[in-house]
Amino acid sequence: MTWMVTGGAGYIGAHVVRALINADMAAVIVDDLSSGLKRFVPDGVPFVQADILDKDALVQAMTAHGITGVIHVAGFKYAGVSVQRPLHTYTQNVTGTVSLLEAMHDCGIDQIVFSSSAAVFGTPHVDQVTETTAKEPLSPYGESKLIGEWLLRDQAHAVGLRHTSLRYFNVVGCGDPTIYDTSPHNLFPRVFEALVAGVVPTINGNDYPTPDGTNVRDYVHVADIAAAHVAAAKRLESKNTIEPAYNLGSGDGLSVSEIMRAVAKVTGIPFSPQIAERRVGDPPRIVANGDLAARDLDWKMRHTAEEMVRSAWEARLRAENNRHDNGSAE
Repeated sequence: MTWMVTGGAGYIGAHVVRALINADMAAVIVDDLSSGLKRFVPDGVPFVQADILDKDALVQAMTAHGITGVIHVAGFKYAGVSVQRPLHTYTQNVTGTVSLLEAMHDCGIDQIVFSSSAAVFGTPHVDQVTETTAKEPLSPYGESKLIGEWLLRDQAHAVGLRHTSLRYFNVVGCGDPTIYDTSPHNLFPRVFEALVAGVVPTINGNDYPTPDGTNVRDYVHVADIAAAHVAAAKRLESKNTIEPAYNLGSGDGLSVSEIMRAVAKVTGIPFSPQIAERRVGDPPRIVANGDLAARDLDWKMRHTAEEMVRSAWEARLRAENNRHDNGSAE
């Protein structure tokens, strides 16, 4: 069995590839390197530079490498930016998924694990989000991920596609020191870059109805996310019953203040965050129930807040040292 990982040169996708390797499962990476990095591709893993919108390239890669299943991580993942670039978002995430599903059908590949998102829920008004919580996405990104889930569902009805969607919440940390989060929009990279630049990080609002007044979010370690992909792929391979979607969350969550304290401790840079105004529409708490994933995918939180921060910080420092040694970002 050989699994194609679309977006396998990105932050999450590269962790998925390593989790497959560690499970003795063959992997092939397809990535257009629009946001992924070639250096995230491990030695010995076949790499195909291609856009998922190019169905012919996907068919060629699937045929050449004997692909039997797909883990679809590729996509445009910036929810905020998607509001300004809706057509680009839908093209990459919806049209791209259609192209991939068409290529899979042409090649007789009938199993897929889809990278979905907590963004499909929008701003839920429940203590814990479950798989059946109402889907009310607030951005083109969230809408595109929900449409992706629908595409898998409808293709399953049409041709018997076996599938599952994994809904991530706030993915952080590093499971391999050579891979780090490159997104300028995610919390950990933003805080790290502020500290390195000598700027005090900012918290948006500290008067929410939460224990310490700051937002509570479901921060999950990227290595745990990657392990869930492998478990889902194995479940598909074995023809076991699988749910159409799983929430990958902690059930508890961490506040922004708790994350900031962990950052100060790990980095050794003491600071008191600046307090800014609340962001419009920012809910006090979003936490997911992960019971279904725990039952079927061996899902669990294997890392503390401090461990999540430390792994990300060490990878960031390593990348910085490499840039200095090489005299460039590459």
